[in-house]
Parts: sequence; C-alpha cells; structure tokens
Amino acid sequence: MDEYVALLRRDPPASAAAVIALIGALTMCGFFFFEYGLGYPPCPLCLDQRNAFYAGVPLAALLWLGANYGASHKVMVAGFAVIAAIMLWNAGLSAYHAGVEWKFWPGPADCSGPINSLGSASDMLKKLQDIRIVRCDEAAWRLFGISLAGYDVLVSLFLAAVAAWGVQASLARRYRSS
Repeated sequence: MDEYVALLRRDPPASAAAVIALIGALTMCGFFFFEYGLGYPPCPLCLDQRNAFYAGVPLAALLWLGANYGASHKVMVAGFAVIAAIMLWNAGLSAYHAGVEWKFWPGPADCSGPINSLGSASDMLKKLQDIRIVRCDEAAWRLFGISLAGYDVLVSLFLAAVAAWGVQASLARRYRSS
C-alpha cells in the first residue's frame, strides 16, 4: 500500500489524470457490460450521463500525457478544472435520475411520463411491436438498494474530487517551479 501512496505523491498531476482516466474507463466498461453483456438497455437519462465520461476520460488521458511531457501549468489547471466541472454536472444529473427512480420528483416526459401517442386502435398493435421504451423512473438494477444512477453519483463525485486534487497539485507545482 505504501508503494501506491509513494507513486501518487511522486507526480500528483500525472497521478490525478491517471486515476481519472482509469476509473472513468472502467466505468465506461461497466455501463457497456450492463448494456451489451447483461442486456439492460439504457434510458435517455442514462445515455445523457455517459456524455461526461465520453468527454472526461479522453481529456484525462491527454492530461496524463501532458503531465509526463511537460505541458504548461495553465493547460493542466484548465483541463482538471473542466473535468471537475463536467463530473460535478454529471453528479447532479445522476442525482436527479436517482430521484426520478425513487419517485422523489417527476422525470422527463419522454421516458417517465404517460404513453399517449399510440394512435388509433388498429395501429396500436403494430406500434407496440416496434416500440421499446426504457423508462427513466424504473431502476433496472440495484445493489444494496442503490441503482446504477446512484453509483454514478458516487463515481462522478469521486472523479470531481480527484480533478480538484489535480488542479491543486498543478497550481502547487507551478508555484514551486517559479
């Protein structure tokens, strides 16, 4: 364990970027596993929550490279600040989604409201065969009472905290080298 702590302390900006990139990539593997491996199709809110990882993970990988190849302090601070903002936004979106699943508040009408647009009775059977609606207000899977949206809150908050550590470490490195 001490070796891991020493590794993190050796180059904190690179370590922060690596943690964000690796944990974010594992999270992406997780949501693809649930979708394609276990057959849980994502709802529209789930798809929106993925966007933070689609943006944050590549940016973290670029910061990891930049930390190892002498990127400017401004670039590192800005990159980590963007990741922190993205992950905080995603934590809010995920908390909203978890609240929709627990029926604390209504969700978007396109995935949690009533189904009103089936048309005439003759077309209804055809439309019902073609339509697959994944509801945002029903958790597809829970572990210890927490849904995937709830776990996304926790992961996003953790990654935002690591990004904040990256900002702090990049600023500290800047003042040490001045």
